[in-house]
Amino acid sequence: METTARGIRILHVAPAFYPATYWGGPVYSVFGLCNALAAIPSVDLRVLTTDTAGPRLHDRVQVTSFPMRFRSYDVFFCRRQWGASVSLGMILRLWPMIRWADAVHVTGVYSPATIPTLLICRLLGKPLVWSSRGALQRWGGTSHPWAKRVWEHVCDALLVRRRSVLHVTSEEEGQESVLRILRAEIACIPNGIDLPTLPAQRVWKPEGRLRLLYIGRLDPKKGIENLLAALAQILDVKTELAICGRGASDYEEGLHKVVGELGLSARVHFLGQVNGAEKNRAFFEADLCVVPSFTENFGMVVAEALAHGVPVVASRGTPWAEVERRGCGLWVDNAPDDLKRAILRMNEVELREMGTRGRIWMEEEFPWERIALRMEAVYRRLVGGRP
Repeated sequence: METTARGIRILHVAPAFYPATYWGGPVYSVFGLCNALAAIPSVDLRVLTTDTAGPRLHDRVQVTSFPMRFRSYDVFFCRRQWGASVSLGMILRLWPMIRWADAVHVTGVYSPATIPTLLICRLLGKPLVWSSRGALQRWGGTSHPWAKRVWEHVCDALLVRRRSVLHVTSEEEGQESVLRILRAEIACIPNGIDLPTLPAQRVWKPEGRLRLLYIGRLDPKKGIENLLAALAQILDVKTELAICGRGASDYEEGLHKVVGELGLSARVHFLGQVNGAEKNRAFFEADLCVVPSFTENFGMVVAEALAHGVPVVASRGTPWAEVERRGCGLWVDNAPDDLKRAILRMNEVELREMGTRGRIWMEEEFPWERIALRMEAVYRRLVGGRP
């Protein structure tokens, strides 16, 4: 297969797309990757997705045209009919849009469009890059493990060896993923990060208060209850926590109940979903970002915090052991006692200096432009028929 004179044509297939930030890190990472890919002159990019913006059927992206133009690429937002991302219109458009593409990049594992995409790529002989975004990793609270295993077997059977790449964002994700998907080559390419402009003046620990930040989707997998339990044990240091994000309504209600039961109502503030300038402000008004997840394939919020110059405490469920070696945070177990000790230890260090080291690291290794070039090389390798 040869690319066109314009370059290489790439179709991204995703269950949700920006500005559907309710769905968390994958939406930001796919958006960032697409923006950077589209900036490469030789890449002709299109995105096929749904208009889902949340768990309720009326939570929809405001679609003003079809397709919608994002910078220099088109996004086809198909109307969701049911569930999180079930869209008949999206399924019907898969064949002609995959036929147009030189290579297809699908995001998500248990999404309704995943198996049809893999099947059509096989029938049309199209090279495939598949980003699981951590879905193939397991933890103690993983739901429906047997049903997921059957789904994974079907997906694996549809892959064409030497024409399929499973994209992972960390070595840890790759090690777990190869246990479930056998017919794809692994490509380990991390997410990138947009570097914000840092404020000229920044106040750390105002009035001696250590300001903690949790930012991300509210979900049992994220270990938020463990962070709350750790905070309840910290009595001798002025410490408060801002929780930014949304989740299932019953789970959010449960978190509010836990906060009340632990006597933390005056110290924990739920700020809801934050985007754009509000998100930047949340980082700039924090002294320490805590990521207590049981498992993460990448942990986009760690990179975002470091890009904003904020040190982190990341759990060992995230692939961020390097934060300790780089001197910009701690990597610890996510049990309440371990989180408590880590927070207290961070209260004694020079947070500004740690944040500066983290920012420099992000500038050197994680700009989206670098990540997009690595991904483009994978597409071209597949289109050229090289394993």
